[in-house]
Amino acid sequence: MSFQHQNYEYQILMPEWIVTVNSAFEILTDCALVIKSNRIHSIIPVSELEELDFLDQAKLYPLPGQALMPGLVNSHTHASMSLFRGMADDLALMDWLNNHIWPAEQKWITPQFITDGFELSAAEMIRSGTTCMNDMYFYPDLVARSAQQLGMRTVVGLIVLDFPSVWAQNADDYLSKALAVHDEISELPLVSSALAPHAPYTVSNPALEKIAMYSNELELPVHMHIHETAFEVIEAEKNTGKRPFERLDQLNLVNPNLIAVHMTQLNDSEIDRLAETGAHVVHCPASNLKLASGMCPVAVLQDKAVNVCLGTDSAASNNDLDMFGEMRTAALLAKGVSGNAAACSAQQAIQMATINGAKALGLGYEIGSLEIGKLADLIAVNLSHLNTQPLYDVATQLAYATNSRQVSHVWIDGVCQLNDYEFSQIDEAAIIHKAKTWSNKISG
Repeated sequence: MSFQHQNYEYQILMPEWIVTVNSAFEILTDCALVIKSNRIHSIIPVSELEELDFLDQAKLYPLPGQALMPGLVNSHTHASMSLFRGMADDLALMDWLNNHIWPAEQKWITPQFITDGFELSAAEMIRSGTTCMNDMYFYPDLVARSAQQLGMRTVVGLIVLDFPSVWAQNADDYLSKALAVHDEISELPLVSSALAPHAPYTVSNPALEKIAMYSNELELPVHMHIHETAFEVIEAEKNTGKRPFERLDQLNLVNPNLIAVHMTQLNDSEIDRLAETGAHVVHCPASNLKLASGMCPVAVLQDKAVNVCLGTDSAASNNDLDMFGEMRTAALLAKGVSGNAAACSAQQAIQMATINGAKALGLGYEIGSLEIGKLADLIAVNLSHLNTQPLYDVATQLAYATNSRQVSHVWIDGVCQLNDYEFSQIDEAAIIHKAKTWSNKISG
């Protein structure tokens, strides 16, 4: 399958609305957005297009009935685990991990598994409007190369565990490989890295101390599952006399570099500490609900001005990678848990899925909002479908009524990856074929 690569220096996008997600959350009408190379060059009234001296050479995208918005940022996922989607459902977290997922990983994970699984996830994400993912899994070097090749902006998690896996033998081995991968991928334009200790119960203090040091020296985020379940917290208190968050704080890991995933078990002092330190929280509502892990106190965190963003977790525990679904679930769950219908507004849900995630990943200056000079990571969403009619408020339609099948166009780094619902760079049929091959192999 061959693809037509775009050669236009300028692209001019003409939607009905531009949802900027800037600090004022402006929604513009009768405006066009101009991409030059890989960045947002200008946002101008449509009436001024004729004055552009490059208009004749630009690629034009008329987008009637469509909203242009920043590409969605999936702040926590395990992309290659998509090949385990549906393999072990309706189970609690530790049963799911110990008796199904970890044995399957030991048996089936190979470099080819990682590459094929990542391709499947990246394609699913692009089709559903995600332009950046924060990944955590084995063989991060392969993930980085696949991401660059597919054109998917990715923060690659440099995984660390105390026990052996297909990737490394012990914490020192993981850390050595992590630093090597960090250096190896530093020149890839679409890829950056984060230190990714799996969880407090799988990584010891000496390793965590080294991670805190490297994070500080290299200015790397630390991406970690924390307080995912009540069981985790109870066991930690029994074994160490400390709650996991307290232990991490004492190890100097609670700071603006920390990306704390799940956080379903938080007390008031921990929430205050998150606000005080500038650490980030990733809410994974669908995965937490499906595994019955607990519920993150999103409304309280937002009231305390903690930066809360959204992730899908893996397709093995979700079972999809649809960030529009996460937005809606997060907003509704926050209202139900808090008993406040105003909690997690439509605007806040959109921010969680865009600019908040970008900030958590250290990329807020480059992506997450539609502003002049930022990288052109953006999507067009068709709001003329039945389920988004009539339309009174663009933000509420995007947060509560829109589904991912309404994403018509996706640009990542200025490249139109999805053009009028069709991939421009990805061979969908080949990816599906590989996924079916793995399914047949794993199921026997």
